[in-house]
Formats: sequence, structure tokens, C-alpha cells
Amino acid sequence: MDNKSMLQAKEGIRPDGSTRQAVLLLLKTKGPSSVGDLARELGITEMAVRRHLTSLERDDSIRSNIVRQPMGRPAHIFSLTEVGENLFPKNYVSLTLDFLEDLEDDPDMGGTVSRLFESRKQKLFQRYLPYMEGKPLEERVEELAKIQNAGGYMVEVDTSCKDEYVMHEYNCPIGLVANRYEQACNCELVLFKELLRAPVERTECLAKGGGKCTYRISKNAD
Repeated sequence: MDNKSMLQAKEGIRPDGSTRQAVLLLLKTKGPSSVGDLARELGITEMAVRRHLTSLERDDSIRSNIVRQPMGRPAHIFSLTEVGENLFPKNYVSLTLDFLEDLEDDPDMGGTVSRLFESRKQKLFQRYLPYMEGKPLEERVEELAKIQNAGGYMVEVDTSCKDEYVMHEYNCPIGLVANRYEQACNCELVLFKELLRAPVERTECLAKGGGKCTYRISKNAD
């Protein structure tokens, strides 16, 4: 079996788009590499490799650096960016849950889990407060939607209601944690109230079996 076939056989490498994925896998496992290095490993031409590298650079999955050689012209060396690294599976949620469960089970650490969520809420409040200051409620809601969208929550805001804004979150990046620890959802609700300086009610929750998280924000706060 050649290098490309072996790469395709590894977990995560599928026939569709396999060369592109194989390039990413090589940069992950072999480290920074030149076009020639990648071409030899994959058993394809350098021209074909460059085509995939161009596409990956355009997606910000890889970067290139010019490295001077003892002899000959400088070489372009390619490596993964943070975006590229995040294409590979991470076990952060499992690690987080393990830590939280250990704290919860330790009799000497009573209340620590709740304090950790509260501390996170305070940090987020201080981080996002500057985006809210001096703005009317409508713009504060817009800013909150932008913040949540940047965090991967897939937010949609309905402004058509007379007395309230309705904000839907169709994804929860911390869903596995929220399913186990209600504090995560409670702190998010309090954070929204503090940032918006408005009454906020959550009427649907993904962690409680809903199809989305829905927040109703009173327009009469200002």
C-alpha cells in the first residue's frame, strides 16, 4: 500500500477530498513540510500539491514561511494554522467534564463548581461590557447577537414583536457541559440580563430538550 492509500485508511481521511485531507494530516503528523516533501509522501506531482496548498491557504488552514537553505534558493515551508489545527478532533469537553466531576466529588471543594461558572460569567461580562456602553437596547441586542455568533451559537434575532426582541440560539458549543451542569445555562441568562440591562426570559433550552435556546428581551428597558 502506498503512502496515499495508507493515509486514506487512517481515521478521518475519506475518499471525497482525500488528497486535501491527506495534506492536512501530513502537516499534522510530520510537521512543517515543503512542497517536495508532501509530493513524495503522497506520490503525486508537486503541481498537484501546490493546487491543494493554494486552496488550503485561501481557507486559512495553513501558512507558508520562507526558510533559507544552506545551498540553493530559499524554500517555502508549510504548516498548520490555528484554523487547521482545529479541523482535527479535540477532547476539550471530555477533559472539562472530568475536571468538573472531580471537583464536584471532592468533599473539600464544596461549591467550587458553582463558583467557577460564576467566575466565568464575570470574566465574560467584563470582556463584553465595552461593546454595550452608551448604546440603546436595540444596538445592545445586536452586539450580543454578534458576540454569540462569533462563539458559534448560530443566533437569529426577531425584532418584529411590539414589546420584545426574541433571540434564538440554534447551536450550543458547550452543550455537553450544559447538559450536565445547569449552572452553565443559569450563568448565561444572568450574563445576558447584565449586559443588556433589560429583563430577559428564557423560554426554550437546548440542554433541557428544546430545539433551540430562546430568549425574550423586553423592549421597555430603556
